[in-house]
Amino acid sequence: MKDLKGFIDRNSVLPLYFQVKEYLRSQIQSGHYKPDELIPSERELSEEFEINRLTVRQAINELVQEGLLYRQRGVGTFVSTPKIEQPLTKLTNFSTDMQNRGAVPGAQVVSIQVIPSTKQVAAQLRLETGEEVLEIVRVRTADGEPMALERSYLVYELARPLHGMDMENVSLYEMLERYCGLKLVKAVQTIEVAAVYPEEAGILEIGQHDAAMLIERTTYAEGLDRPVEYVRSLYRGDRYKFTIEMNV
Repeated sequence: MKDLKGFIDRNSVLPLYFQVKEYLRSQIQSGHYKPDELIPSERELSEEFEINRLTVRQAINELVQEGLLYRQRGVGTFVSTPKIEQPLTKLTNFSTDMQNRGAVPGAQVVSIQVIPSTKQVAAQLRLETGEEVLEIVRVRTADGEPMALERSYLVYELARPLHGMDMENVSLYEMLERYCGLKLVKAVQTIEVAAVYPEEAGILEIGQHDAAMLIERTTYAEGLDRPVEYVRSLYRGDRYKFTIEMNV
């Protein structure tokens, strides 16, 4: 490792830990430290910077909190894989979002079945409790890595042609437009932090106590004044983030 003490300005108004943090950030963003690569230890960094290990530890702790680094007990500190960013200003589907970011989208089917609607689903779709809905449960992937567990509920009388179709690695919204004549034009969406059940953690390849986001969306089609779809998606908090553009 190269001599790093020249990167520290001891006369600066910026705290030493902050200077170390910004140096490490620049190394990550430039690609010098690559995703899932082990960075130098606190001892190595403190020796190279010629500063206290506690100062280095504070810098690393803050980068871990920001999601740029992660720790493995007994092994060391690694560079995190960059999160996939999705804007919330436009109605898009998962497949398009991934393609726009250069990733290959995928959808692994867990189950497809016609079921009586629960009270919650019926309320979202403006149905009577017990009316039939088409439930499609899929794991959404990017470059083969699981990103979200998606449960879509569709008004069965509108989405009937999809029942029995192969929904593996296809866009649901494109299928709705092609086979059901439903062009989705708007949605109401909420986002909240959610707990993960053991089976969900296993599917998403995360720890049971890892962060996750629950996205609920009610979607409307062109020419209809009623919802077509209600979807509950559980997204990995370590691989996904949402952005909102606001204007004054």
